[in-house]
Amino acid sequence: MTAREAASMSSGQLYDTIGATYTATRRTEPRIAAQIWAALGDARTILNVGAGTGSYEPPDRHVLAVEPSALMRSQRPAEAAPCMIGSAENLPFDDRSFDAAMAVASIHHWPDPIAGLRELRRVARRVVVFTHDTSDTGWLHRFWLTRDYLPEVANLLVGRPSITELADAIGARIEPVPIPWDCTDGFFEAYWRRPEAYLDENVRRGMSVWTTVGPDAEQRAVRTLRDDLTSGRWHERNQALLALEEAELGLRLLIA
Repeated sequence: MTAREAASMSSGQLYDTIGATYTATRRTEPRIAAQIWAALGDARTILNVGAGTGSYEPPDRHVLAVEPSALMRSQRPAEAAPCMIGSAENLPFDDRSFDAAMAVASIHHWPDPIAGLRELRRVARRVVVFTHDTSDTGWLHRFWLTRDYLPEVANLLVGRPSITELADAIGARIEPVPIPWDCTDGFFEAYWRRPEAYLDENVRRGMSVWTTVGPDAEQRAVRTLRDDLTSGRWHERNQALLALEEAELGLRLLIA
């Protein structure tokens, strides 16, 4: 799949193509889950939009999931919340049908993030969205993988709303989400202190970024990172990270 083809896909189409091994590396990270669930407050009925395989769905509440990808829906465990086909921009629910609506690491795949957020705001009294600050200072130039090995990521952000614009659309406050060094959910930034993980094909397949930038950029980045790890250059550049227990790499909660 080329970068152009991946970029033109809807969220459902993309994950129907790349999501076959998603559950091998993507799972709920308890420390991040605790922050998301605390943000949900006392909400008892929750709509999870772009729900994927069900990670971060609180087990002690009444959850209804919405997910456009058939492949992702098929990987939801038997005990997961019921899941229906749908997209964020057009939710088939009345106003204020739920105590809360949540979206975890999916908003960057929505064709119209602002419209999707406003729909979440319409159908729920509280909205909690796990996303990231894609600005230069918040992420692009702070995270060594995007800064030193995968500059093509910047092209994926052209025309996308900023974290401030997303928050303003629903009157949300922004809360930082630190990433523990031993994060168990294998999202793109998770291995910030374990760079060797990005050399593993199975790890990369759980991250949509690699498919979206295309195979040429992926292989170049992997080759260069492998060389830098062998030579010690990566450790020279990033020595300060090795003493950290958690990192601030632009992950954010929007809470409205």
